[in-house]
Amino acid sequence: MINILIADDHPIVRTGLKFTIADQSDMKVICEASNGIEVLDLLKKNTVDVVILDISMPGLSGLEALVQIRNLYPSLPVLIMSVLSEDVYAAKTFRAGANGFLHKETITEELVKAIRKVACGGLYVSSTLAEKFAGDVKNPVIKILHENLSFREFQIMCLIASGKTVTEIGAALCISVKTVSTYRSRILEKMDMKNNSELTNYCIKEGLVE
Repeated sequence: MINILIADDHPIVRTGLKFTIADQSDMKVICEASNGIEVLDLLKKNTVDVVILDISMPGLSGLEALVQIRNLYPSLPVLIMSVLSEDVYAAKTFRAGANGFLHKETITEELVKAIRKVACGGLYVSSTLAEKFAGDVKNPVIKILHENLSFREFQIMCLIASGKTVTEIGAALCISVKTVSTYRSRILEKMDMKNNSELTNYCIKEGLVE
């Protein structure tokens, strides 16, 4: 039996995942979390074979939780799921130690296959993503600027570019306004930019925001 922990801050998403997994005789959801802190707490109390993490959760995000899971449980398989672009986020999640990346638009069709793959020690990528990775190997490109950002820095940059204020960003991510401002300064420095307008223009040009 594959014992699974699922983490997403939306109860309806967790319900959908449990519904899909319930049809499988060899796997079971034994616990669920709404943020990264809860994930780490549940892992201390339960024997889990596969963790499924949403990439964007309030407080400690899925990607930040993944980093801590890798330090505490190096061999525990972790699947990252997201509504965000595979092109933008998948490589970042694998570098952080993920065993697989699932886009939420295809999760119903791919979830069970992905769980079995990572539970057996493999890596899971969609066919679309596999083709992209193969293309990148054959035709390497110059590293893009935002690849230098951490996940949280990238997340905040996109929120700034979408017009959110530091107060709104702090509320959405459950961090202080001061912390958001510190991240903003760090982002501007790493991106070699002077203000929010330059960040916004860059994100629009790269297709990171609409």
